[in-house]
Amino acid sequence: MSNLETEILDAALRVFSRYGVKRTTMVDLCQEVDVSRQTLYNRFCNKDEILRGLIGRYTDTAIAEIDRGLQDAPGLGNKLDLVFDRMVVDGYDLVQTMPNAQDFVDGVNAVSKEALEVSAARFRTVIAVILAPHNTALERAGLDVADLSDFVQRAAKAAADQARDRAHLRQQLRILRQLCLRAASGDATDHAHSKENEDVHGS
Repeated sequence: MSNLETEILDAALRVFSRYGVKRTTMVDLCQEVDVSRQTLYNRFCNKDEILRGLIGRYTDTAIAEIDRGLQDAPGLGNKLDLVFDRMVVDGYDLVQTMPNAQDFVDGVNAVSKEALEVSAARFRTVIAVILAPHNTALERAGLDVADLSDFVQRAAKAAADQARDRAHLRQQLRILRQLCLRAASGDATDHAHSKENEDVHGS
């Protein structure tokens, strides 16, 4: 990504925050970056492309920070905390600072579904890599790494979308973390077997 493209995306985030996505025009963005319309259109032909660029950059940055942090994150719990922070908490915090937060979220969801799915798939891959060393325990619990990664990513995103506030988001992510730790430790299997034995002996 060129320096100019970075400047445009930074400016777009400021203007979208100030006016909302719907009310922002390409002229507003030109004025914010101090470039001609032709220069802007040479990089991004419309607001949809700019939104896709913002999503891509957020994902690139988050995954790069996760990759660096994983080297110093001992244990599955710390690794999941790192992923949750970069994947959803940072984005949640950013949106909460915006005067037109809901308009920004609606704008992203309305025009960037493909980019959002690409981003989600990349995060699912990261989660799968983290869960892979625990594959044996997860299989004993009847869980597949790919399916669990999909669930964790979607559940974390839903928690951010539906959270009452930051504390509530943190609480939901802690629960998701504990479920993963329980499954990876084999405790889920033990509980499942105990329940099956109770059902058998009680029938």
